[in-house]
Amino acid sequence: MSADLPPEEESESSSVDFGSSERLGSWREDEARPGAAAPAPNSGSQERDLSKVRHKLRKFLLRRPTLQSLREKGYIRDQVFGCALAQLCERERSPVPRFVQQCIRAVEARGLDIDGLYRISGNLATIQKLRYKVDHGEACPQSLPQGLKARRGAHLFFLSFPPPPPLASDERLDLNDGRWEDVHVITGALKLFFRELPEPLFPFSHFRQFIAAIKLQDHAQRSRCVRDLVRSLPAPNHDTLRLLFQHLCRVIERGEENRMSVQSVAIVFGPTLLRPETEETSMSMTMVFQNQVVEHILQQCSDIFLPH
Repeated sequence: MSADLPPEEESESSSVDFGSSERLGSWREDEARPGAAAPAPNSGSQERDLSKVRHKLRKFLLRRPTLQSLREKGYIRDQVFGCALAQLCERERSPVPRFVQQCIRAVEARGLDIDGLYRISGNLATIQKLRYKVDHGEACPQSLPQGLKARRGAHLFFLSFPPPPPLASDERLDLNDGRWEDVHVITGALKLFFRELPEPLFPFSHFRQFIAAIKLQDHAQRSRCVRDLVRSLPAPNHDTLRLLFQHLCRVIERGEENRMSVQSVAIVFGPTLLRPETEETSMSMTMVFQNQVVEHILQQCSDIFLPH
């Protein structure tokens, strides 16, 4: 029966199939055409852009001011808290850090008879404010200037940010400011300064020698060893230690009023001024010897430290 089909119907069916295949092929060509027509990246244009960026960075680096000039203009202030003692003294051109001298003068002027001097803690938030003042002066963080948001790229934003106004060269910390009226804030800040030294006032290299000296049974030998060790300290450590201990002796002299004995002062300052570089196995016993070293130096202060 299929042999009786008209020939035109058969050819019509074939033409339909052929036409659909042709259309499919045409669609695939159209789909592939955009990719084939995409232009190749222009390497010359990219190289020119990179060259411009390098040129701008080179100009910026050549114009960049030195660190010393930024310090002199007040744009950068080196911190006091957490700075190595020798580095701080060298930078300030002073045998003893200025902040230590200011605190001691303020405490002695305000009254050595205040109860619990150095034992009672001041307000922690106020102490941190004083610390910020010492480290940064009055250059407190300001809000960002308007108009910088339109800058493109984080690096351009940073480079375009203007420095803070320079600090006055004659600006000085005033501990008589009403913000620091509580003497316990000043004593707390002074203790914090010594705690945050990268290396304590008694250097790590001398720790075991001081502990060994304080363990000596013979009093004369113990006094001689401790005295020689103190005198062998680096100049910034020795001079700062002398000023501090002479001040603490004056605190102890007013012990009937401020209730601070030699033992009380030694307990407060022992772990702060004298500590091991790595934690000892018997920290409780080590702390006892730390306090004994400080107590001994306080008792022998006039013999250990030579007059100027």
